Amino acid sequence: MNLLDTKLVSVTPPAAISDNATLTTGEIDTLGWRFLDIIVYLGATDIAMAALSVTQSDTAGSGHANITGLVWGTSTNIDGSTSALPSATDDNLFQRARIDLKGKKRYIDVTATTGDGAAGSYVAILGILSRPEVSPTSASEAGCNEILVA
Repeated sequence: MNLLDTKLVSVTPPAAISDNATLTTGEIDTLGWRFLDIIVYLGATDIAMAALSVTQSDTAGSGHANITGLVWGTSTNIDGSTSALPSATDDNLFQRARIDLKGKKRYIDVTATTGDGAAGSYVAILGILSRPEVSPTSASEAGCNEILVA
């Protein structure tokens, strides 16, 4: 996959620590794209996540429902085992959802709720759209402020 043919989408930017709260997220409009990776990057954590799933809807901003196979704690992972919610010992680790957008609804979002710990968790979530119908030709079309090439 050519990384120049991708678009980066901030779902949840790096922010203040979250404790016992559902993160505010930005949904991803997948129009014109065929594939999506969602990367959940955990910083310091002191308790397991309470919920983590990928959702979809035909309508922007409402009607989201879990995508079968993309619910941590119940869905099967790539190794064939039942997945687990990120735990208190998963500091600085990535969680990843790989999504073939064929047959999915247009708007994708993430439900992420941090557990109720002594301090909480740092979480950043990034979407990477790929396999475009038309390749991005500018930094803004690729979801970036600037792109440098050497």
